[in-house]
Amino acid sequence: MPSPQTPDRIGDVSFWYADIGLPARRAALPGDVEADVCIIGAGYTGLWTAWYLKQAEPALRIVVVEKEFAGFGASGRNGGWLSGGFSWNHRRYAEATSEDAVRRMVRAMNGTVDEVIAVAAAQGIDADIRRTDELLVAVNPAQAQRMRAEVEHRRHWGEEARVHRIGAEEMAARIRIPGALGALVVTNVARVQPAKLVRGLAAACERAGIAIYEGTTVTGLEKGRATTDRGVVTAPSVLRCTEGFTAGLPGMKREWLPLNSAQVATEPLPPEIWDEIGWQGHEIVGDFANGYCYCQRTREGRITVGARGVPYLFGSNLDSNGAPDAETIRRLTAILHRHFPAAARYRIAHAWCGVLGVPRDWCATVGYDPAQGWGWAGGYVGTGVSTSNLAGRTLADLALGRQTDLTTLPWVNRRVRNWEPEPFRWLGVHGMYALLNAADRAEARPGTTAPSRLAGWGNKLTGRY
Repeated sequence: MPSPQTPDRIGDVSFWYADIGLPARRAALPGDVEADVCIIGAGYTGLWTAWYLKQAEPALRIVVVEKEFAGFGASGRNGGWLSGGFSWNHRRYAEATSEDAVRRMVRAMNGTVDEVIAVAAAQGIDADIRRTDELLVAVNPAQAQRMRAEVEHRRHWGEEARVHRIGAEEMAARIRIPGALGALVVTNVARVQPAKLVRGLAAACERAGIAIYEGTTVTGLEKGRATTDRGVVTAPSVLRCTEGFTAGLPGMKREWLPLNSAQVATEPLPPEIWDEIGWQGHEIVGDFANGYCYCQRTREGRITVGARGVPYLFGSNLDSNGAPDAETIRRLTAILHRHFPAAARYRIAHAWCGVLGVPRDWCATVGYDPAQGWGWAGGYVGTGVSTSNLAGRTLADLALGRQTDLTTLPWVNRRVRNWEPEPFRWLGVHGMYALLNAADRAEARPGTTAPSRLAGWGNKLTGRY
């Protein structure tokens, strides 16, 4: 029998596909075609955009082209957090518009949980969706200080009814994590099986009359057309929905950085272990470490743990079919055993990784240029399950030329400068994570009560905050 630290399976896209099986491949683009809208990328963003376009204008001819298969990227590999929030710098958006506009965006994002669940229910998508809470735990005084600041931050931006703090005793009644001093609780979130969600969404799009072509690589983009290795799609609107894979498109190597994130999943744990851990509410769980983690309890009683391993590959290169390196697996296993020691004697069934898109200002964006017929959405920095739904609705409105509440949100048509050329972006990202990890080590020392300044320096290094 393998040791608990040696995964039974590495890569193969993700555990989520091992759970349900890899999909049969759809046909490639059959040659030159004409459409009203061409969407590049069949992940959450592209599929949600296609879905809302078709709901608004059923006669539209929509073509989605995908290099691999629908849900091959982060949509089929993420942590399964339907959180109704996203990673951003509120101040930066407010500087461009107003604080009231940012609060409108927060409300719109919070509404994505109900929206995704409603569409899944209406379309018969069984994605192991379970409404629950999000728990972000603090395990030392420095993290507890960050937790208190985060509660105030979220309340300032309009989430008073959605967030609150709990102490150590209440946290232990929910989940017994060693050393936990308390947690930030975010209500109205859900756990999902991400590959089931994207597979079901792709099927719903096809039933609505949307054409999805897989195994089709985009090789060139210009006004009104997308050139691929299988033919040319001519369309007045071409929408880029490639998120972490954007760097692979012609001329976009430095637009969004493909940041790597990885996960491990245990074998199913027996009832007596769950009695020891707790976690009966199936909350989605993270922590206030600077190099944070994200976890869920799956449908069949596994624990998944995700975090940044090797965060970025030189030259904006991508992983090989979701296979993380040995050091990343070791780090993730250490987090699993630290937070859930009762699981330490059980096997790691699967380890995998994927990329997420990071703009230079670490702020998600959606936009459309009507003169060029060119649109885009992405840069979710790791919170795309919710953000992609709002992005899809917004991009659909923009492409249709509609003036709606969504098209006036402060992330619309936000453009920032490109990332630096190599080796500077590699040095910057790795330097940032080295400082974040050093900060976590410093904060874990006995007697430390204040957050480490190293984390602030690391975040400033790449413009994260």
